[in-house]
Amino acid sequence: MSTTLRPTNTQGLDIRSTPRAEMNLSLLDTFPYEFVGKEIKINFEIPEFTCICPFSDFPDFATIRLEYVPNERCVELKSLKLYVNSFREVKVFHEHVINMILEDFVNACDPLSVEIEGDFNVRGNIKTTVRASHKKQ
Repeated sequence: MSTTLRPTNTQGLDIRSTPRAEMNLSLLDTFPYEFVGKEIKINFEIPEFTCICPFSDFPDFATIRLEYVPNERCVELKSLKLYVNSFREVKVFHEHVINMILEDFVNACDPLSVEIEGDFNVRGNIKTTVRASHKKQ
């Protein structure tokens, strides 16, 4: 017995992510890492991440976990908090927001490596976890 998957009919639904240019995200500030060449791992856990689901307009909640090895710069914590909080009114898919955070983080501090995980709360009986990583060449 074979099963055929059919595409979801989204015709007539207003499914729009907030355009990147309209997101008004806070900037990530950095400071010099004084021990360049000594690899350390820095871990952040952000338990109150919120964004808006583009399908339902309901809030999505997640814990964001970030681990990075700094190169020459470290991310300043208050700016990270403000940056993450600026997603509260943004319509964005889980898969996209984790990649956006990764890109912005890499652009801000150019780490040797970084891994980001978005552990999203259950929605419609489905638990979503999204992971993205970057390693400096």
